[in-house]
Amino acid sequence: MTTMRAVRFSTYGPPSVLSVMEIAKPVPQPGEALVEVAASAINPSDVKFVSGVFAPTLPRTPGRDYAGSVAAGSARWAGKSVWGNGAGFGITRDGSHAQFVVVPEAWLSEMPDNLSVEQAAAVGVPFVTAWSALVVAGEIRPGDTVLITGASGAVGRAAVQIAHWKNARVIRAGRDEEPQSSTDPFINTKTMNLPAMVAALTGNKGVSLVLDAVSGPVFEPAMKSMGLDGRHVVITSVGTRRVEFDLVDFYHNRQRLIGVDTAKLTGAEIAAILDALRPGFESGALKPSPVKSWPLKDAVKAYEAVAAGDASAKHVLKPKEI
Repeated sequence: MTTMRAVRFSTYGPPSVLSVMEIAKPVPQPGEALVEVAASAINPSDVKFVSGVFAPTLPRTPGRDYAGSVAAGSARWAGKSVWGNGAGFGITRDGSHAQFVVVPEAWLSEMPDNLSVEQAAAVGVPFVTAWSALVVAGEIRPGDTVLITGASGAVGRAAVQIAHWKNARVIRAGRDEEPQSSTDPFINTKTMNLPAMVAALTGNKGVSLVLDAVSGPVFEPAMKSMGLDGRHVVITSVGTRRVEFDLVDFYHNRQRLIGVDTAKLTGAEIAAILDALRPGFESGALKPSPVKSWPLKDAVKAYEAVAAGDASAKHVLKPKEI
């Protein structure tokens, strides 16, 4: 087979600009592997890429996350089941919403045996982002108290699991009603005073680490919720780009403000994070998201569901089901 089916776009816009096309199957170069994609999640960032927010070069195949098997590669990787998230996928190089994708072998990571391909494909962006924020940037430690804003989102849910795996205490915050399935304290930022509630929950000590998956109007209250030597990690800003905080309190409390942008990670760095996450999934400490599968022919409908904010499950394309 010299061709394959792939989701493509040649102009920016809503999901309707996407189409499923027959294109040339990529050919791996020395040091690269050809991965047959069994499943590939659709992330909100993929919708943004298609809309032109990050100005990807055109025409382009979107898709950042995948799970599948190595169809062609070195003896080390040939036939292996892999999961991944590719650097530049959907922006500067064709992504994973296709039957095949080519990646440098240094970007490959072996998939946990106990996950289905659909589950493995849904791990990438949320868990890589949460790990980058909590472990790499935030230097989470056992005994830390971690405030996670936007806790009901995909990154927030992944972060809660990682924090527990690292033996930290979790305080969740968000604008939704409190999920009944969690035993972690939940602060509704629409109806409650975030710093006051955090103070009450921590004996006025404040939290040691904030993963801010909202920022904007929540940024300053989250800053006020930190204690001495607190670390505030920001991964986005919803609603506004400009924020304020008390600089005197900031330096007197020896606090740190850290920005994380996973789009700047290299493919090898992403693979290393997935390797570090694997034991968590294999042991059951980390759980994959619920998934909803779509055949490739329904890619536009699947993208529309993500664009509409349907977060009831992770939407996953099955490229073999055309």
